[in-house]
Amino acid sequence: MVQTIAELFYEALRYELPDALARKLDGVYLPLSHRDVQTSVECLALALHAQGLRRGDRVAILSENRPEWAITDYACAVSGLVSVPIYPTLNGEQTALILRHSGARWVVCSSPDQLLKVLAEWPSLPELEAAVLLEGSVPAPTRVIHPWHELLDQGKGLDASVVRDWASAREPSDLLTIIYTSGTTADPKGVMLTHGNLVSNITASLQHLQPVLEDRCLSMLPLSHIFERMAGHYLMFHCGTSIYYAGSLQTLAQDLQDVAPTVILTVPRVFEKIYARVRDAVSEGGLAKRLLFRWATILSRRRLPALLTGREPGLGLRILGTLMDRLIYSRIRARTGGRLRFAVSGGAPLGPRILEFFWAMGVPVYEGYGLTETSPVLTLSRQGSVRAGYVGQPILDTWQGLPFLKLSKEGELLCRGPNIMAGYWRDEAATREAIDADGYFHTGDVGELDEAGRIKITDRKKEILVTSGGKNVAPQPIENLLRADKYISQAMLIGDGRNYVTALIVPHYPVLRRWADYKELPYADDASLAALPEAVDKIQRRVERVNALLSNYERVRKVVLLDRELTAEEGFLTPSLKVKRRAVTAAFAPLIEALYGDEPDGRVQSFRIPKCEGASSEQRKAS
Repeated sequence: MVQTIAELFYEALRYELPDALARKLDGVYLPLSHRDVQTSVECLALALHAQGLRRGDRVAILSENRPEWAITDYACAVSGLVSVPIYPTLNGEQTALILRHSGARWVVCSSPDQLLKVLAEWPSLPELEAAVLLEGSVPAPTRVIHPWHELLDQGKGLDASVVRDWASAREPSDLLTIIYTSGTTADPKGVMLTHGNLVSNITASLQHLQPVLEDRCLSMLPLSHIFERMAGHYLMFHCGTSIYYAGSLQTLAQDLQDVAPTVILTVPRVFEKIYARVRDAVSEGGLAKRLLFRWATILSRRRLPALLTGREPGLGLRILGTLMDRLIYSRIRARTGGRLRFAVSGGAPLGPRILEFFWAMGVPVYEGYGLTETSPVLTLSRQGSVRAGYVGQPILDTWQGLPFLKLSKEGELLCRGPNIMAGYWRDEAATREAIDADGYFHTGDVGELDEAGRIKITDRKKEILVTSGGKNVAPQPIENLLRADKYISQAMLIGDGRNYVTALIVPHYPVLRRWADYKELPYADDASLAALPEAVDKIQRRVERVNALLSNYERVRKVVLLDRELTAEEGFLTPSLKVKRRAVTAAFAPLIEALYGDEPDGRVQSFRIPKCEGASSEQRKAS
């Protein structure tokens, strides 16, 4: 039985696929076989050893998803080096913070732009000795910089058989990686995960996910993110599933067509965007198309209870479902490549309407839940036991005679198992705070169990808003309700320590523009559209629909309309596309203060801004 990632790597080589990994260059996917990957991993491991790197040394990876990322990671794993992934979207200061805190000796950079970030901060990094550049020209050699191919060439003349010996020497307790949390409300911390942590999570997850040798996975989340690292990287490679790297979220629609994946693993925001594109296409169609889609939606809701529980719908619903599939859903599936067998969603709860849409489309979506500190999966939906709004059941029942997952008296989810981190790097105080004397990790997430043992995450413990009147407001469920409206793309609630709740809202501009054109309203761009009183009133009425479902103290009293989406590039979203509340609150502090300038009159108000400014370096540092 595989016990380390090093063993997992060599076990997977038996598949001998011609396209173990593939990356798009100049519009064409170029594959690497298992043999190609093995050769590169062993050459890199030998070269790094020849350069003086030894077991326990840290090697940072500052790169977008590509085969070299995986090759570097496996080379570290087999030789006992500790990989430190760094999101390529981070700025120079944030990158330097991770390099400095982890004590990385080497850093692998994907491009000259990424390398320049490191060079600018290198004087403040006393432990950094060298960098590797994957492609592009090496800048002036003021530091030790190794071109990727030259480094691999150094390893080609060395004895590759010793790499298997190094791999055999790895133990489950060996430190595999240090992953710095992106953090929506707190400072990043270095999570120490061992070989055993990741292997145990892969093994447990495979009891419920069944990728097969013929599968093809489109890797779209950053490999620096633990969900993609475990499930889209290690697990898929272990199962002999071909891994194709998406260019970016912006090229996703074309990548789906080019790759025709059978499996995707991503976050709710991606599913929401796919659904929004379909809904926009329907809205642009004629009346017959809109009515047909509406009929299909009503029908899918009637079929959904049977589909989620693994039962056959009644004969009438099956016949109508087949008809709807031919008329609508088969065409929608074709936009995803036409071969999707299943998908997995993690990182945040998936809206019931989105879940319903994909199941009706013939693409089962299974939800998972976990954290970086838990390697990451704690719960996963089971085939035949899916429930909208719930993130599945625990992947293990018990561990060493105690419950694997339990709720505290306050409703916080606690976990004790083989997947729990070794601790926070160079932060014993934070480790003691996170893991109690009984070995339970405190997730910080508040949840509840249903009769089948499925978990529902109600909110982050640290994100719960406590109004000045002492009322607790869980923002995430309300934000999900707002985003489910076709006129709203993003929403973030404000209200901690305030006497009422407000929200920052980004309208779904394609829909809002069509509405404005239909009304013959004049506007030059999205900023001027958001400033139109008629557009403000429209969004106000959509917010009031959600308010009608809420308790009085939860209702959104005022809103700010932003003229464009909050993005990770501006420092407002984590790489898994969750809102960084501290960064957003800091960036829009004057607007938020204006929201509370006057007492609300019980009706939604609006404050508009001409442009959504990016976060300053100070605000990004705070995030």
